[in-house]
Amino acid sequence: MIKKESKNLRRQKRHLRIRNKVSGTPERPRLSIYRSLNNMYAQIIDDVKGHTLVSASTLDKEVKEKVSKGGNKEAAKLVGEIVAKRALEKGINAVVFDRGGYIYHGRVKELAEGAREAGLKF
Repeated sequence: MIKKESKNLRRQKRHLRIRNKVSGTPERPRLSIYRSLNNMYAQIIDDVKGHTLVSASTLDKEVKEKVSKGGNKEAAKLVGEIVAKRALEKGINAVVFDRGGYIYHGRVKELAEGAREAGLKF
């Protein structure tokens, strides 16, 4: 019988392939996302120093007040808007998008569009 590799393990392998090509610099940091069943997380990372500059998630108070569930498109779009707003406050206006091995569809796409609408350039 053939053993099937788990979906998360395949996603992690895709993510490593992406990370070999995508890297954040101080001028253009990396917007990395993580998607769980119930929540969305976004970080802007400077890979040269290894520091997280800005972060936002559906667990933040601002998001929880506006959205009842953290695992839907509306919450993802709100997280994108908030992370972009916080980045612009710190003087970050352009980032490299790291989709984390997920396909660019659904919540991942909504987060990216929310960040773009708030003024972040990819």
